[in-house]
Amino acid sequence: MAWANEEIASVFREFAELLELRGETGFRLRAYDRAARALSGYDRDLASLSEAELAAIPGVGKAIAAKAREYLEHGQVRALQELRAEVPEGLRVLRRVPGVGPRKARLIHERLGVATIEDLTAAVAAGKIAGLPGMGARTEQNLRRALERLADGTHGQGIPLADALPLAEWLRDQLARVPGIAIDEVEVAGSLRRMKAIVHDIDLLAAGPDPGAIARAFAALDGVAEVAALGDTKVSILTRQGQQVDLRVVRPELWGAALQYFTGSKEHNVKVRELAVKQGYKLSEYGLQTRGGELVVARDEAVVYQRLGLAWVPPALREDRGEVEAARDGALPRLVAPGDVGGDFHCHTDLSPDGTAPLEVMVDAARARGYRFLAITDHAERLSLGGASRAQLLAQRERLRALERDRGDIVLLHGAELNIGPDGSLDYDDDFLDGFDVLVASVHHQLDQPREQLTARLLAACEHPAVNVIGHPTGRQLGRRAPSDVDLDALYEAAARTGTALELNGSPHRLDLSDEHARLAVRRGVRLAFGSDSHGPGHLGNMRFAVATAQRGWIGPDQVLNCLPEPDLRRFLAKRRPGRVDGYRPAAGKRTSRSQGGHEAPQ
Repeated sequence: MAWANEEIASVFREFAELLELRGETGFRLRAYDRAARALSGYDRDLASLSEAELAAIPGVGKAIAAKAREYLEHGQVRALQELRAEVPEGLRVLRRVPGVGPRKARLIHERLGVATIEDLTAAVAAGKIAGLPGMGARTEQNLRRALERLADGTHGQGIPLADALPLAEWLRDQLARVPGIAIDEVEVAGSLRRMKAIVHDIDLLAAGPDPGAIARAFAALDGVAEVAALGDTKVSILTRQGQQVDLRVVRPELWGAALQYFTGSKEHNVKVRELAVKQGYKLSEYGLQTRGGELVVARDEAVVYQRLGLAWVPPALREDRGEVEAARDGALPRLVAPGDVGGDFHCHTDLSPDGTAPLEVMVDAARARGYRFLAITDHAERLSLGGASRAQLLAQRERLRALERDRGDIVLLHGAELNIGPDGSLDYDDDFLDGFDVLVASVHHQLDQPREQLTARLLAACEHPAVNVIGHPTGRQLGRRAPSDVDLDALYEAAARTGTALELNGSPHRLDLSDEHARLAVRRGVRLAFGSDSHGPGHLGNMRFAVATAQRGWIGPDQVLNCLPEPDLRRFLAKRRPGRVDGYRPAAGKRTSRSQGGHEAPQ
């Protein structure tokens, strides 16, 4: 997940959003939106490409490629600055309220003169929203709830992982390559190393014999717009997008203790420090010391935990959720790891309206990752943006079967991402649905329904014998849309009872289920299905976020569908389909016979 890809994609997302806020609906808006998706999903580092190479990316073209290079070289795009000046600031402020899209923002601004969060809060309190065209009592109620979350901080205001991590890793890698500077170690620290969905700080830690030289080198890196503070052991910089990044530098012999200190949550570190005191040690950012002041050299943070009688605690667990006690008792779980993941259950091609790459490109990208299977799950026909027709899906199935035979080293599952309608219905009739290997069912519309109705939709999808996975179950979009009001306990019970997996969506803009919800789900006997929600080959790397979120939920590989041995996976995908022995076809080359349901099963 190259920093430049997401950074440049965000530039063109802003172009599209500002045009929509201005009331445009035509070609330019669609072109910028398409370019943002193409650039975000590209599988090479865009910063390394020439303008001609950028223009050759499908969905980009010469004009957008020129703007991308302008941004890479100058940190800004003049046309975007001009567009920002044309769109009233009040509109842009309203757009930052979860649930307020461009159309609603424009309507509220123009009809009510609302230009600030305070104005909007007052308008909601006065009952003025419900009287606007297309907005009723439910819209007003949802806005009231969103504003309450903003006010009390429960909406997760901060920096989404999707923005913070690529930037931090890009700066880390730049620093590690600075010539002439002795750097022993450099790593992402803080809540980013714990892979929290939303972070409030971007922290890096480095070690070397000359901390001051490292700090000065960091302050001079590409992408630094301003140096806010510079000392021999700490430097704070502002990037050209206005993000603050802090670097701490320590001597090599302090690396392990410093990495432990600057990774754990406040609560985790308090627990560990209290344990250290009880055992006659002092633990701080300056190292692990005996009561007499002797420094315990700890070049590896595992040494710190071992000296305190603890097993090494994986960074994702350091939140004071019982991990210190488990480390003391030898009861830490075996967490799922990237190497356990055998494939991906959520992948779009250019058959989806928001997909950017052909089937062959997505398959070869999955093969390059070493996957043994890939589920192709393009959007179904009821999606408002326009999904795949029956004829298109049947044609894709034939292409997929031929491609599997040609490649010979990956099982390709033909699937679809279905839309769960307001009444719980799905896109296609049951006979057509039964022809797929795997089906993901998701709510894409009317996510603001009352709790009982929304939950009933999800439960109906669980009950359907052809549905294998419920996609992004709460519908949240980090920093944009709060989780829907779903009775998750009821969903867990239905999923466990019907043999339906719940998705842990790896898109860093979603991470849905959350780590805490995923942990509760597996406790109730639910299997999880990891999906990258890829819309281009570069998005297959989102799997790292699904894995990290699962790790934060204390989840092991035996609880994840992607990690099951092939026979167990087939049995799970069979679900309750009449006459089906296996949930998907055997790999190319195996002999098959037809089951009574008309599906291939191994002999």
